[in-house]
Amino acid sequence: MQNKEYDAVVVGAGPNGLAAAITLQQQGLRVLIIEGKDTPGGGLRTAELTLPGFLHDICSAVHPLAPASPFFSQLPLQQYGLEYLQPAIAAAHPFDDGKVAVLQSSVQATAGMLGHDDDAYQRLLCPLVNNWQQLLPELLAPLHLPRHPMMLARFGVKGLTSASWLARKFRTKEARGLWAGMAAHSIQPLSNLATSAIAMVLLGAAHTGGWPFPRGGAIKIAEALTAHFIAMGGHIETGRYITSLKQLPSSHAVMLDVTPQQLLPIAGHRFSSLYRWQLKRYRYGAGVFKIDWALDAPIPFVSPECRQAGTLHLGNTLEEIAYAEKIIWQGRHAQKPFVLLSQPTVFDPTRAPEGKHTAWAYCHVPHGSTRDMTNAIEAQVERFAPGFRERILARHTFNTAQMEDYNPNYIGGDINGGVINLSQLFTRPALRSSPYRTSAKGIYICSSATPPGGGVHGMCGYHAAQKALKDIWNK
Repeated sequence: MQNKEYDAVVVGAGPNGLAAAITLQQQGLRVLIIEGKDTPGGGLRTAELTLPGFLHDICSAVHPLAPASPFFSQLPLQQYGLEYLQPAIAAAHPFDDGKVAVLQSSVQATAGMLGHDDDAYQRLLCPLVNNWQQLLPELLAPLHLPRHPMMLARFGVKGLTSASWLARKFRTKEARGLWAGMAAHSIQPLSNLATSAIAMVLLGAAHTGGWPFPRGGAIKIAEALTAHFIAMGGHIETGRYITSLKQLPSSHAVMLDVTPQQLLPIAGHRFSSLYRWQLKRYRYGAGVFKIDWALDAPIPFVSPECRQAGTLHLGNTLEEIAYAEKIIWQGRHAQKPFVLLSQPTVFDPTRAPEGKHTAWAYCHVPHGSTRDMTNAIEAQVERFAPGFRERILARHTFNTAQMEDYNPNYIGGDINGGVINLSQLFTRPALRSSPYRTSAKGIYICSSATPPGGGVHGMCGYHAAQKALKDIWNK
């Protein structure tokens, strides 16, 4: 093999770029990461967005799949200071009548609070949870010949349905609301096929490993991954934004942690006309509007369960959530949006001055929307926590344009790097024998625009690197 300056160059130091680089470095290759920002991390960054001493996760914050990831879990990241904290309650879903659906660590404890839906919930979740260790690697992989075909088929029968259809298994508003909140993480209408899969995976993660977050902020995951990569002999350059392959040193493989809209100007001239056509047809989804708050006290939720939860789903009933998510895809904004909220300082006091707190929330908005949703989001919080606004010391907001400016992978504010609907679930970003291999020899895509999609798990980068190792080095 002709000598090159590096064996591989990875563009982008998000969780997938870091996972790709570590996978290649583990094989004794010479690997360079080039990151456009001054620090690695991508969606894993923490900063003082509001006031000095108040640490806020800029993008990703709660990490159900990070400790469970088949790749991350085999790395010695604790040696580099990474510590996950488990909230007393993974997620809580309050209703207007004062009742709360609570996502607890065990299936039985959660089901026991769902009244008439106790058995239905256990029938849905127990098969997934009991086979989680075998199923998760299958679910976080591209299309392949499964090692556990019957398990995967049983999951697929339910997971590939729409969340609205599967919700008919439940009778109580508590179970239906809890289910709707989980499915809304898909950032799609709940009537779309495969939205049930998102809900089932999130519930399975909660019942097997919780919904933890790192002590000190999401940046701690990026710092641990970066430190491990460097300790293995890897090289990283920051503050270099790549817009063309000509900017890269010579290498046998290039791994690009970018989505199709950035991939085309960087390397499109090397691609076949068919592959370029496919990339141009790649579909991005709805965006998010996000608020970070500095608070002088915890959020005054009426429900004690909500005050003990790491994550809150604020949307009331399934019908209200389904309507809000549907109209977003029609280009409209919900007056009562479904709000995802997290209150990390209830469990991690290192993120704020003594006695003070941080919280964040976001709602879904039409792709590319720049409407200010501050009042709508804060009204939803006040709905379940009267007096919340009185505790706000400062706030910082991101609309979709600002989110994309911060992280170019979030096209139109789409934090999943492309809609994860049925047509793009396994074929993202294009229909090919391998979704990670572009049409140009030695050039690979390793971002969340490849299977299994968004989330902090590193599996997109891991699978892309494995394909490159096989193609180029026969490993």
